[in-house]
Amino acid sequence: MTDHTYHIPVMLGPCIEGLAINPNGIYVDLTFGGGGHSREILKHLDKGHLYGFDQDADAEVNVPEDDRFTFVQANFRDFRKYLRLYGVDKVDGILADLGISSHQIDEPKRGFSTRFEGELDMRMSAAMSISAKDVLNTYEESQLHKIFGIYGEVKNAKTLAQAVVSQRAMVPFSTTESFKSLLQRFAPRGKEFKYFAQVFQALRIEVNDEMGALEEMLLQTVDALKPGGRLVVMSYHSLEDRLVKNFIAKGKFQGEVEKDFYGNLIRPLEPVTRKAVVADAEEIQRNNRARSAKLRIAKKL
Repeated sequence: MTDHTYHIPVMLGPCIEGLAINPNGIYVDLTFGGGGHSREILKHLDKGHLYGFDQDADAEVNVPEDDRFTFVQANFRDFRKYLRLYGVDKVDGILADLGISSHQIDEPKRGFSTRFEGELDMRMSAAMSISAKDVLNTYEESQLHKIFGIYGEVKNAKTLAQAVVSQRAMVPFSTTESFKSLLQRFAPRGKEFKYFAQVFQALRIEVNDEMGALEEMLLQTVDALKPGGRLVVMSYHSLEDRLVKNFIAKGKFQGEVEKDFYGNLIRPLEPVTRKAVVADAEEIQRNNRARSAKLRIAKKL
């Protein structure tokens, strides 16, 4: 049974267009979630096949009954290994929507949302070794400062990290409400909700090692794609977008662009669009989560 409220796919049209689907090709949806992007890809396939990955066991309820689709419950950082288990070496296109699904946010017991009382968990998979509660109760102050500052782009990250360490010495954090009551003291007036969201996002990125997983996944896409194959990645955070942009532009995450003897760029991928594609005003009005989305499309050279 498919749950269409599980997650509304963002920029569905541009994503499908970016993949430039060959009806008989092999495609990978690395972030299956509610299956919105996958169902649309299947509409464009004839004898082709689609592999959908998701580390969250909850996503399996959305798997379409279609012989051309294979669901793999795994973190996308391991997608190459799993494709090989299915005898797949090269694919025609790879899609990754890096946003958290609406279902995960709206499930109180998962602890992702600032709106509900729940355990401070935030693990996208039960296989993850640490939860948000572990991060808040055991990390050094300097580590917390870095997480809040870099992943959450929180202005008073140092002060907040100090407060977390002081608070947990008296009473360890266990629920979203216990943590929010502390955050309330440091949130700028009138911008409380945004502040909570930034801090929760920072914790989620750390718990799930999202930046590490993204780097590992991107590095594998080059070998997995056929020449001319498409990579379509949608991100919602400036750090993620920077990694994707650098990787497409240079084939690596940092450093200068490498050039050959003739001054030509040495890189495995080429951007298909000069700038990131963003949602139009109509879609943003319909789906607020599209507001911060940036879509980048590349082609294997």
